[in-house]
Amino acid sequence: MDGLIIGQQCTLCGKCLEVCPFDALELIDGRIQVNANCRLCRLCVKHCPEQAIRLQTSASVVDKSEWRGIMVFGEYGDGQLHPVTIELIGKARELAGKTKMAVSVVLVGHDLGQTADSLLDYGVNTVYVYDDPALATFRVDVYANVLTEIIGEMKPSVVLIGGTSLGRSLAPRVATRFRTGLTADCTQLDIKDNTDLIQIRPAFGGNIMAQIITTRTRPQFATVRYKVMDSAVKTVRTGKVISRSIPSDLLKSRLEVVRIEKKDALPSITEADVLVVAGQGVRSKDDLVLIRQLADRLGGQIASTRPMVEKGWLDYTRQIGLSGRTVKPKLIITCGVSGAIQFCACMNAADLIIAINRDPAAPIFRIAHYGIVGDLYNVIPKLIQRIEGSAQYAI
Repeated sequence: MDGLIIGQQCTLCGKCLEVCPFDALELIDGRIQVNANCRLCRLCVKHCPEQAIRLQTSASVVDKSEWRGIMVFGEYGDGQLHPVTIELIGKARELAGKTKMAVSVVLVGHDLGQTADSLLDYGVNTVYVYDDPALATFRVDVYANVLTEIIGEMKPSVVLIGGTSLGRSLAPRVATRFRTGLTADCTQLDIKDNTDLIQIRPAFGGNIMAQIITTRTRPQFATVRYKVMDSAVKTVRTGKVISRSIPSDLLKSRLEVVRIEKKDALPSITEADVLVVAGQGVRSKDDLVLIRQLADRLGGQIASTRPMVEKGWLDYTRQIGLSGRTVKPKLIITCGVSGAIQFCACMNAADLIIAINRDPAAPIFRIAHYGIVGDLYNVIPKLIQRIEGSAQYAI
């Protein structure tokens, strides 16, 4: 069993009592003692001036048979469910079908309405609902408390969380409390018969696709970006909704939401049906006009690879890749894009991929449905002419 050990070097300076966010340390009978509120966050270990506190960890291997099921965190905000939740449910059902496990969803928020009931349409076995005014706005410490509580009680083998800004903040905190593994931004997920989750994502600068397996601990945490997985399809309703009460101590927070400033809604490349992507084959910022013209003719948006953003030619919201956005349009045309793994992994689910590159050996051609070997400065004007019906020749 993991726990804190307080050594004889302790001088009762009280620094650990000050920094503990969970009131897990108490001065009793002249000694610092650890109570049940401890989350093993190790803040006290880091701040002890005498280095009198250490974390004792257990080397034992978890009994995997005690951890069953696949749990999805249902992200809810601004009165609606984030669509990544439906995608995660679809993947959870696929994995559960291979291992005969149940699928559950944890829904956290306030004024959730019929959202929980609607999730039963997607084949979810159980929806656990935490509905409370204190959960109306996201505070990561409170949400982590709630998710930790339900995971500790239900013991799912796998926990899937959306790779959103909220999910990226929440997932590592909860995984740390269970002293278990987390793989972020997975592009593929599979599962073994023994319930070990196979978590696949690019690694080492995108040079390889790594398979990551958590063999000794449970639960197994993975985050997946929006648009990476296919959405769940509706099926016969057989599940149930369970409303859960929230212990008051779980709602204590060190964070205060002063105000929420909403940004103006802008067209997002993640929602676009057509994308035209500028790569390093574009020689200058002024030449992006050519890319925009093609995108406009097709009723689409312009997107880019990472180098275009690093040069300051396009905003980061236009970037496709592991450090940018994941997209799944009906049509994507890449212009001068070589096709690095971290880029391809975030757009290869498009319905139709057309690649333009003058290098016939460019990796992008391996995933493209149609490839055009040629200089984009010659090809794109001809494409525009064809679209406008004024071309006298084929490309």
